[in-house]
Amino acid sequence: MQTKGNLSAKTIWGKVVLFLKEHHQVALHVACGDITDVLVNEHYLVVNVKDSMLNNLLTDGRREIETALRWQGLDLDFKVAYTPKEKTGQEKDIEKLTGMLGDYLIIK
Repeated sequence: MQTKGNLSAKTIWGKVVLFLKEHHQVALHVACGDITDVLVNEHYLVVNVKDSMLNNLLTDGRREIETALRWQGLDLDFKVAYTPKEKTGQEKDIEKLTGMLGDYLIIK
């Protein structure tokens, strides 16, 4: 677990989530509530995500999140590290069949 001074990355992130709730950033608060993969890396608070929609929401909410970091008295910038989920074998097969058969493929 990475730390900034005597604060852990998870403690910092928890305070960011609290700030978002208190400042009525509902969508961002809900999206951030389940995120646990965070770390402090040099001058950044880095959040690791695998969902593209969550990546977009966090990127769009960057200013609010950095405001929450300043509220804590921290001189950290915010960074989202997006790593797409790897497709399962079944998903790859369906994608291949859809490419070959198009609208004729019916999956139940």
